[in-house]
Amino acid sequence: MKKLVFILIFFSVCVFSQDNSIDVLQQKLNSEKQAIKQLELINEMVAVAFNQNIAEALKYAKQGVKLSEEIGDKNWQPKFYEMQGRMHANLLELDAATLFFNKAIKGYEAVKNVRGKATTLFKLSWVDKKKGNLEQALQKDLSALKIMETLKDNQGICDALTRVSEDLTRQNRLTEALQYAEKAIAIAEKHNLTSEKFYVNFNAANVAMAKSNYAQSLEYYNHALAICKTQNMGLATEADVTNGVGNALKRLGKYPEALESYKSCLALAKAANYPNAISTVTANLGEINMLLGNFKEALNYQLETVKLQESNNDFSNLIENYNHVSTIYTNLGDFKAALKYKQKAYLLKDSIASIESDAKMSELLTQYETTKKEETIANQEDKISQQKRIQTLSFGLLVLLIGLLIFGFISYRNRSRANKLLASKNTEIELLLKEVHHRVKNNLEIVSSLLALQSAQIEDPNTKEAMVESQNRVNSIGIVHQKLYRGTNLGAIEMKDYVLNLSENILDSFGAENKVQLNLAMNNLDLDIDTAVPLGLIINELLTNTIKYAFPENSNGTITIKLEKQENNMLHLEVADNGIGKSGVTHGTGFGSQLITLLTRQLNGTVKEDYSNGTSIKFNFQLG
Repeated sequence: MKKLVFILIFFSVCVFSQDNSIDVLQQKLNSEKQAIKQLELINEMVAVAFNQNIAEALKYAKQGVKLSEEIGDKNWQPKFYEMQGRMHANLLELDAATLFFNKAIKGYEAVKNVRGKATTLFKLSWVDKKKGNLEQALQKDLSALKIMETLKDNQGICDALTRVSEDLTRQNRLTEALQYAEKAIAIAEKHNLTSEKFYVNFNAANVAMAKSNYAQSLEYYNHALAICKTQNMGLATEADVTNGVGNALKRLGKYPEALESYKSCLALAKAANYPNAISTVTANLGEINMLLGNFKEALNYQLETVKLQESNNDFSNLIENYNHVSTIYTNLGDFKAALKYKQKAYLLKDSIASIESDAKMSELLTQYETTKKEETIANQEDKISQQKRIQTLSFGLLVLLIGLLIFGFISYRNRSRANKLLASKNTEIELLLKEVHHRVKNNLEIVSSLLALQSAQIEDPNTKEAMVESQNRVNSIGIVHQKLYRGTNLGAIEMKDYVLNLSENILDSFGAENKVQLNLAMNNLDLDIDTAVPLGLIINELLTNTIKYAFPENSNGTITIKLEKQENNMLHLEVADNGIGKSGVTHGTGFGSQLITLLTRQLNGTVKEDYSNGTSIKFNFQLG
């Protein structure tokens, strides 16, 4: 009992210290005038908050993204994109995570930060694994490994080898997985990579678990857990390792001890606001209660797990959990429900082509290893023949260069005059267009600020709500012009990025970002401004309506936005929610309904409403 009290007191002190650190950093941020120093402070705040509350860390990451974009800092921008993507990933918001990771990679490439690109590839690979795209995951991890080897970054190489080992473990290629795990351990020990020693032990534990060597696995997990606590690696990481300890104990048949580990893991995951770990350990609590014969408790955990994995498109362990639910229903005597979930497991298993994926994984590994050998041989041959090639080519190049210089000088003198004039005019036109979009954006921000000031003086809730909605409409147009003047293509808007920014602004304006999860089921799509602006206004109205009516009494929910270009130049938009359902969204008499109707006509579109499962509004627009 005394030990328990000590742990609780120690945990409270840690939490207070972290909150206090955030408070201190926030005070420094409020008084700091230099933007670069502000970004450094926000970076620290993200790191501190991540150990305590991932949703809070996401808030600071968004703040960093916004500030780095405003000041145009090309070095900080991809770092904060990567941070925001990581928070979305840990919150199992996989589409948003992918979007920001891809933006981070583009940013790193622009400033030639190859290490940043590699670390982001690691994170994109993790998202692919959650989606069941194992071939793509391995491809990204091997690409990152090659970058780290080029940089001679031992820590990065160690990390990459560990991740490739994880990929192979998921494919049940355990001999190869162990080989990569042992390479990682050897590098960590040789170069005394303190932080990496945790990850290599954690991965070795996972490989040992897959090889059914549960005693060795438990030993590795306990070693990793000790390192985690010593280095204070945070609640989220500790939750992952504690879950692994529970898995090893479960396989060893020590069910009561495993149950206690899983309960500890759930407490840590909830304290860290870590949905990925919550989902995983909820499944394990279902299984361990099933093994202990507590079928009613097991059913609650397993149904919650399936619900979470289905809503997040997390297929990594969904087949296994369908089978667990089927087993539990069988033991409870509900054979109809048991058959239903067994069928779901078979259907999902058929949709994941494991044989083809395994063949492609082998091909990727072979290509990687072969490329390394070929590069070594080619380098040796190049050194031998280099002198002969230089001697042969030098004389020919000298003669050719003399001729080219004479011809080039004459051509250059004639073309330079015309090119200077044309380039000057093109640059001037582009700068003028960017300036127009910049000024329009600034003017719309002024209008939005005026609406915000006016609404602050209004006490009537209905009028205040109308002002907020008008402000969101203005912002939806302003974001379009902001994207145009900052982008490289002045004629088109990338819609996925635009819809994400628009949706987050609307959720923030209604204070709904923590209760409503956003799912963007769309690929990158460029549309012209005449199409993007009406679409943005339609999405704005539908999101506003959903937040106001679909989730009463502060209940949680999910909004899905789907936008795709179909055959015959047809554009399909769908906005759906899992709320209580509400009819007449596009046929009502309010301003928002009328606006949706007019904009749909403007885009030569049709609309269909479905209220059988929440609300689903579908549009089809005929593009010109």
